[in-house]
Amino acid sequence: MEIGDQVEVEVSSIAHGGHCVARHDGQVIFVRHAIPGERVIVEITGKTKNFARGNCVKVLRASEFRVTPACKYATPNGCGGCDFQHIELGHQRVLKSQIISEQFMRLAKKELSIEVEAVEPTHNWRSRMEFTVSPNRKLALFAARSNDLIEIDKCLIAHSQVDISEINKQKLPAGKKVDVVISSAGDKQVVIEGRENNSLIKENSSGFEFTLNPISFWQSHVKAPEVLTKVVSSYAQLRTGDHVFDLYGGAGLFTGMVLSQIGVGGRVTLIESDDNAITDARRSFAQVNNVEIVQARVEKGLKKYVAADVVILDPPRTGAGADVVTAVAKLKPRAIVYVACDPAALARDTAYLQESGYVLDEIRAFDLFPMTSHMECVARFIPEKR
Repeated sequence: MEIGDQVEVEVSSIAHGGHCVARHDGQVIFVRHAIPGERVIVEITGKTKNFARGNCVKVLRASEFRVTPACKYATPNGCGGCDFQHIELGHQRVLKSQIISEQFMRLAKKELSIEVEAVEPTHNWRSRMEFTVSPNRKLALFAARSNDLIEIDKCLIAHSQVDISEINKQKLPAGKKVDVVISSAGDKQVVIEGRENNSLIKENSSGFEFTLNPISFWQSHVKAPEVLTKVVSSYAQLRTGDHVFDLYGGAGLFTGMVLSQIGVGGRVTLIESDDNAITDARRSFAQVNNVEIVQARVEKGLKKYVAADVVILDPPRTGAGADVVTAVAKLKPRAIVYVACDPAALARDTAYLQESGYVLDEIRAFDLFPMTSHMECVARFIPEKR
């Protein structure tokens, strides 16, 4: 097969990353815009020694779960954001469940059956959008696995207050990033790269008010802070006087939740390396005496500590990794609560935790990225009984 070739294939299963798996003459093809069980024509878009990539350009036998995408840009040559929009919403979650189970079997050697739970809204859910300005000085998003920019006039998953046509009236600088943020407090900020201002936004969660740089990381689904703090709180089972570690703590979403549960005799150590997040956390918790904020890489920041009651960690998509997991286990917490936006990283770190004496006790998954292949998991680990 060469790039540009079109081949007829049977689509067999879903893979991590949202691609479907097919084979042609014994070679694996990762296919976008297909659904397991379909027979399709695939146009090859890339190849390596071990596999090829392609787009479904014609459906010969459609899945019962195929729907017409509501967005005109959700096509093989369109925006690369909503890679599941052609799949019925309930079946999107079924496929995400299969992705999680496959990753845990492959990377943690663990059988896992899990439901990905729906979270409303499923449209207009994204409170943070990052665009790139096209050569025509219009807001655009990248095509899948490409540097090609697709100009768009409306985004189905963006918050309803993200007004692309209004932003396009400005003289936007070609090639620059444009971040649009809608906060839970009703603040709206449009941040144009090179024209940044110092206007801050307010976010509210767990009864705590955060003051943030609009380009700092915050959960993008409008309901994510509420959903995640609720399940993390349930899994952490905090007690008055606990010393809690909030690792990769960002601006302090989970720290804000912890404070009301550990009392004035408790303590939170938040460790984060990002400059913006640290500035935000220090500002938001400036009047709170029992929050310690440490700017460092997590594995280095943990070195001076010898014990913890509970550890919460919310690492980036790449996961925590063996060094961090080992350092956390040495603190001997009674519970580790792991928030993960990538099931492969979580499964890999589950294996590391098992090697360090911690076993998976509970896990839930949430559809916090509807219309995409992404999902969020929250897992609870406890010391293995010997």
